[in-house]
Amino acid sequence: MKNQLVTILAALGFFTRIPVPAAIGQSPELLDRAVRYLPLVGVLVGAAGAAVTMLTLQILPSSVAVLLGMITTVLLTGAFHEDGLADAADGFGGGWERERVLAIMKDSRLGSYGALALVLALGTKFHAVQGLPWETMGFALIAGHAGSRLAVLVLMRFLDYARDDESARVRAAAQRPAVADLLVGAVFGLAPFALLPWENALLAAGLAAVVTLLAARYFRRRIGGYTGDCLGATQQVVEVAIYIGLLCNFS
Repeated sequence: MKNQLVTILAALGFFTRIPVPAAIGQSPELLDRAVRYLPLVGVLVGAAGAAVTMLTLQILPSSVAVLLGMITTVLLTGAFHEDGLADAADGFGGGWERERVLAIMKDSRLGSYGALALVLALGTKFHAVQGLPWETMGFALIAGHAGSRLAVLVLMRFLDYARDDESARVRAAAQRPAVADLLVGAVFGLAPFALLPWENALLAAGLAAVVTLLAARYFRRRIGGYTGDCLGATQQVVEVAIYIGLLCNFS
């Protein structure tokens, strides 16, 4: 149990801005094990966003409450995944050959494709969450953050890592997760859907699975695998897909 707690804390330290004891460390071996708890990190981040949203919803318009909840999740993660979405959009939008795509993604400057992707993704997320019934909004946020991070784990399991020169921070978590890691992640990634009506959860989970499959096929075809930016982009797009799935069924 102590080892698992250390691994969970390592996952929090790696995938969020939440302070953890320095003694935890960030060795490659520890980070390899920590990946299994990425969906659990999503549960915690989603719960924080849900708490802020539901509390402020009591005194503020729903649009402001949802926006404050989104800001909370971005602050907790340091825009980790949003940055990946922007870089991936710039890379795949601005490059045709594999080497060019990878080179553009490595450039930290924000291009027009990245800016457009962020505006569309965050805007769609905002309107989709705001359109959900208030009694399910909080549970939907938890499911969205957890399920979308499970999609990241799936890509890491079934795709090859596309770079040889990625930064040490990303390379440390680039090993292919074991089946046991995927199963642990699936428990945390899918459990929040049980908080939603089964028909709504089924639609949202199914749409998330389809988007994950399409993303995997696209990344494999364009660059032969994934990069850290691809994972961030997948998390953002799958999260949006989950909210849209829930919204369609609730309409």
